[in-house]
Amino acid sequence: MAKSNWGIDPTHSEIGFKVKHMMFTNVSGKFNAFEATIENEDDNFETSKINFTAETASVDTNNSDRDNHLRSAEFFEADVYPKLSFVSTSIKKKSENDYEIHGDLTIKDVTKNIVLETEYSGLMKDPWGNTKAGLSLNGKINRKDFGLTWNAALETGGVLVGEEIKLASEIQLIKQ
Repeated sequence: MAKSNWGIDPTHSEIGFKVKHMMFTNVSGKFNAFEATIENEDDNFETSKINFTAETASVDTNNSDRDNHLRSAEFFEADVYPKLSFVSTSIKKKSENDYEIHGDLTIKDVTKNIVLETEYSGLMKDPWGNTKAGLSLNGKINRKDFGLTWNAALETGGVLVGEEIKLASEIQLIKQ
């Protein structure tokens, strides 16, 4: 068995999320600075060991006031906790191209096991001879589980920011 090492191609990848705002619309965001290392046997996705980090200060919701609030102590506290991380613990094949990636997500020194539903697009050579792999990942977390508890009550009832965060990422890996 030959070991393969992979990295994330940041120019062809996006680490995104959505959260309910005022209980009826979604606000989207992403992280602009991230990296990952993936190691597997014989390019077999099921044997992958994944280590991922994102810089919390790189959060981007297309609104600088909101982004600065997200970087503050009321949310990510980016000056104290500069990175969030994900480390896979297992990968389970569900069907031909569908997998579950189980792993530990750490935000603000709080670690919880999560599951990412994953569509694996397989391997392909790009026009420059690089071997690439594509992944679409989706999952859900409760932000309060990670100490992201700030909120504001609405005059009409409910809260400003939803608790459930939908994770949605498109990843292109490049073989090292």
